[in-house]
Amino acid sequence: MQNILVIDDEPDVRDAVKRVLERAGYSVRTADNAIDALAELERVATDVVITDIIMPKINGVQAIESIRKAFPSVRIIAISGGGNFGISTYQPTAITTTAYLASAEMAGAHLALTKPFESGDLIQAVEKVLGVGHA
Repeated sequence: MQNILVIDDEPDVRDAVKRVLERAGYSVRTADNAIDALAELERVATDVVITDIIMPKINGVQAIESIRKAFPSVRIIAISGGGNFGISTYQPTAITTTAYLASAEMAGAHLALTKPFESGDLIQAVEKVLGVGHA
């Protein structure tokens, strides 16, 4: 069974991704921040990491760079809805979801998905980075 680690500071997103992937037959662990995720990667062999980009403390791009250095065989999927939401009235126009995901790919992510995404898209992305299925 393939092991997947999901890193997202939003509990609803994290839990939904976990449910979808478990139903598809994967073993899924979660972390709500990159610091805990890096510790979890030290403890348990992982095939795929799915990480949000906009997170407190260590953002997803920094997490991807750290994972690629310490665990070069781990496949990485970056996910982001952008970050232009919340209580702040500042809405950066130059920093879009596309830019966040492009930064993630430049940092070493193997694939990027824009939130929200469909269950089938998530499963297809995992299969693609693992080199299985029709993807």
